[in-house]
Amino acid sequence: MSTTPTTRTVVADLLHRIGHAEPERIAELYAEHTDWELNWPEDAHGSPATPWIRHRATHADAVAHYRELAAHHVPGQVGTEVERILVDGEDAVVLGEIRLVARSTGRSYRARFALHLTVRDGVIVRHHVYEDSLAVSLAFAPADGGTPLAGG
Repeated sequence: MSTTPTTRTVVADLLHRIGHAEPERIAELYAEHTDWELNWPEDAHGSPATPWIRHRATHADAVAHYRELAAHHVPGQVGTEVERILVDGEDAVVLGEIRLVARSTGRSYRARFALHLTVRDGVIVRHHVYEDSLAVSLAFAPADGGTPLAGG
């Protein structure tokens, strides 16, 4: 009998840890090297308004991602609704909606998302996010009308 956690168990643990906003504990669930991608336009990755939005590759990157994400949103004004978790072997897809408030502008936003994870040997080796990048971009847009999607 295997003692390696199942895909569903790791995903449930990840979502629980994200809900408690502890970047180091969240990152413990990621492999040292992870295939991490976001579906944002490449020229908008790492913009000053949304620095957490960029590809990642290492365990340290995972910690940085969750720290940067928290630093750019208003604490206590966070909501996530997970509608469904689909699991097929090593792969899982989490479907839902996030509700956050941009710290820099005070604007709230809602964004639908799909998170594709692959769990191997009890750790996450793939983290691909598909989300409503326009909703996020508009929430962080400067008062002059520019958007983070326009590039850094």
